[in-house]
Parts: sequence; structure tokens; C-alpha cells
Amino acid sequence: MIPWEQLDAARTPDGKQELRLKRRGSEFSIMLGSNELMNSRLSGSEEALARLSLEKLGRRDRIHVLIGGLGMGFTLRAALGELDGQAKVTVAELVPAVIAWARGPMAAIFDGCLDDPRVTVRQGDVTRLIDAARHEFDAILLDVDNGPEGLTQDSNDTLYSFGGLKAARDALRPGGVLAVWSSGPDRGFTRRLQQSGFAAEAVTVRAHGKRGAKHTIWLAVKPR
Repeated sequence: MIPWEQLDAARTPDGKQELRLKRRGSEFSIMLGSNELMNSRLSGSEEALARLSLEKLGRRDRIHVLIGGLGMGFTLRAALGELDGQAKVTVAELVPAVIAWARGPMAAIFDGCLDDPRVTVRQGDVTRLIDAARHEFDAILLDVDNGPEGLTQDSNDTLYSFGGLKAARDALRPGGVLAVWSSGPDRGFTRRLQQSGFAAEAVTVRAHGKRGAKHTIWLAVKPR
């Protein structure tokens, strides 16, 4: 068995935790403490986050998608594969080192997608982009934690609060989709989405094709 090698580490912006990038052969892992946030061999549910959201959105012109969390680029690449040449994708990534890893050690995984002319990467908190937007996005895809709670950053809790969900609804165009990735179910969050004015459902997907851990994706549609 090839041992894991730590390539780099970075503190979260609040300074409380450390992200670590590790490699074993061609496999990459991003760790937060003892929690593995993502692995390059397990991309199925992150890809489903984009695919299911855009299926729910349906056909429309000049789609603008906001992705919260760059990660290993699985959601971004899947979204680009579904969108036409007139679409725009804005990616918000809180940790500068993650962007550097995407252009450095993990460049082969990203396969040039950061250079796609449809893509804009913004280093900063996705919450601020959402709060500043009014009817700007057709879809908001959030994969910034292990679920609807602030794991990587305490302030992320506001994303999933009633106030945060109202801000997301205001940032979406009519009929727009808010999608949230989670490592597991949370019935309370489904109710909170519905109480915030979304038509919401929780979908179970696999981490790797038809195998692997079961993850949850919420698909919440703003009324037209």
C-alpha cells in the first residue's frame, strides 16, 4: 500500500481549524482535522449536485450558476458539461490555498476547467455574494460543509438559517434552484426550506456511481 503524503496545509479563515491536502499515488484527499472532506476517487454525489440542479432548472437562456465551494472541481466540471456556451459559472472559495491547489498539485484533476471562459473564481465567502445579489442567479449550488451546519466555518451556519435561506431566495431568479450537498439527511432542514418559501425535496445519491456512501442533496425551487 502506497502511504499518504501531505502536500500542504492551510488554516481556515477563522484560524480555528486546518485543511490538509494529501496524496497517495494519483489519489488526492482534503482533510479537515480527522474528517475527510473530499477524495478524488469519490466524485459521484458532487457531480450529481450539478446535474440534478440543472435538470430541475430546465432550459433557459444565459444561465448563471453560483457554486459555493471549489473543492476538487467535480461540481464545476459537471455543470460546465451541462451548460451551453452562453452560460456563466461563478465559483466562490473561502480558502485561498484551495484555489492554489487547484492550479498546482491537482491541476490534472481540474483538466483546465478553471480556464474556461464561462468560469469566474472569486476568493471569498459565498454568503457575501448571496447577500449582495438580487435575482441574479438561476441556480445556487452549495457544497461548503458536510451538511446544513457550519463545519468548516462557524459563520456558515447563517447559510442554512431562515435569514440565509431568505437571502438565497432573493438572489435567485424566479423558478431558480437552491441545491445543498450533505453527507447525510436532515428532516429539520427540509422543513426549514419549505417554510422559507421553497418547493423542496431531499434526494439520496451515492458517493461513487451505484456504490459508496449515501449522501443527500436538497433541491429547492423558488416559485415563479
